[in-house]
Order: sequence, then C-alpha cells, then structure tokens
Amino acid sequence: MRSQKKYKRVVVKVGASLFATDKSKLDTALVNSIARQISDLIKQGKEVVVVSSGAIALGMSILKLTSRPKELKYLQAAAAIGQHELMHVYKLALKKYSLNCAQLLLTWDDFLGARYINAKHTLGTLLKLNCVPIINENDTVATEEIKFGDNDRLSALVSILVDADLLIILSDVEGLWDKNKKIIPRVNKITAEIKSLACPTDKKICVGGMVTKLEAARIAVEGGVPCVIASGHQDRIISQLTNDPFSQGTIFLTK
Repeated sequence: MRSQKKYKRVVVKVGASLFATDKSKLDTALVNSIARQISDLIKQGKEVVVVSSGAIALGMSILKLTSRPKELKYLQAAAAIGQHELMHVYKLALKKYSLNCAQLLLTWDDFLGARYINAKHTLGTLLKLNCVPIINENDTVATEEIKFGDNDRLSALVSILVDADLLIILSDVEGLWDKNKKIIPRVNKITAEIKSLACPTDKKICVGGMVTKLEAARIAVEGGVPCVIASGHQDRIISQLTNDPFSQGTIFLTK
C-alpha cells in the first residue's frame, strides 16, 4: 500500500551527467525545468534543498578539457572555476521565478559537532525565507571526495541533516534494473542481492554510479528518509515524485 504521507521537505540531488548535452554543452533547458518545478513546489508550500554536482564538469567545459583530469590539482582548479558557473546558472534560472538561491559548500567535517548544528540552523533559516539552498561538496579542498567520494552520499547526509521527508536522486538512469533490465519499482531492504545489481558508471565526466546511489539510499533510509532514484530527463520528474514517490524510478522504503 502506498503511503499517504505528505512530502513537504524534499532534497533533490542532481547528477553531473545531467548537465551536459551530446555536444558537451550545458543543458540549460533541463536547468530551467528544475527551476520551474522548484518554483511550483514552493508555491504549494513545500521546501526544496538541491544537492548539485556539476562544478568539475562545467570547469572542464570552460577549460576545454575532453576528459576528467587525473591530477588532483587540475580537478581542484576545474572545481574552482566550475562552481562559480554552476551557481550562476542556478541563479539565472531561479530568478525567472523570483526565487533566490544560496550556496553552501560542505566537507565531511561539517557533519561533526558544532559545525553540524550551524549548518542545520542555516539551512532551516534559508528554507523559512523561501530561498533555495544549492549544496555541493567543497571540491577545491575536500581531496577525499574528489579521489574517492561523490555527491550521492552527500545528498543522503543532507537529507538527514535537514529532516527531509524525501530524497530524490536524479541521474541519467531510470532507476535500479533487475537482471532482465526492468526497473525495480520498490526496495524494502537493501540486501546483498540488490547490491549485486549495481554497476559502475563511466568516469569520463563524473564519479558515482548505481553503487554509490545504493549506498546513499542505505544511509538515507537508515536515517528515516525514503529515497527515490529516477531519471532527471523525465518531464516534471521532481514535481511528480514529490506528489507520488511511487510513480517513477525505484523507491527505497524506510522500516
């Protein structure tokens, strides 16, 4: 039976793979669609936090790099250049709907002690002001993230931090496939069998893949937040999932 719970506070993770078109240019239509959906949800009295990848990918585009750098210093440089562009893109898109956005760059240290409480208070205040928080890992200093991590796990931690009602992870995949390449609509428990269905993604532009999405889903549901993995290319997917998280993709349910 589907839950009749109202999903008021939603965290949306946008993957880097969604930002680039076939010509490696920014998909402005998709960003504008995300902004429009956020505006619609806020008008309905809902709150939206965005965890967005894309800084390194955009930095690569500006620097005209065709493949992801292997040296850490070049990854950090691409992140520093791309983060400014990423926020500019969100600012312009949200401004069309008279919405402000705020940048929060977090590291793992921000989920400890007083910094955790400060981040929680800041995010809560921004949401009360109808401002859209745009969160990313601070790639210019968080070397572990660039070398080993991803924003999927970050989005799960953020969803717990803000006491979200739902975490939506958007990527270029429609959800978790079974062995016959059919979408599994719901997962009640992340078992070894479920984990065996995950496969890594191409690291040319981004890191992550279904392996890290499953790990993010595990973190979220253990923290009491249901999680949906779905395709960001589906029309009005954020609005649809916020109103009915069982309608698309794969939903991971809490106990």
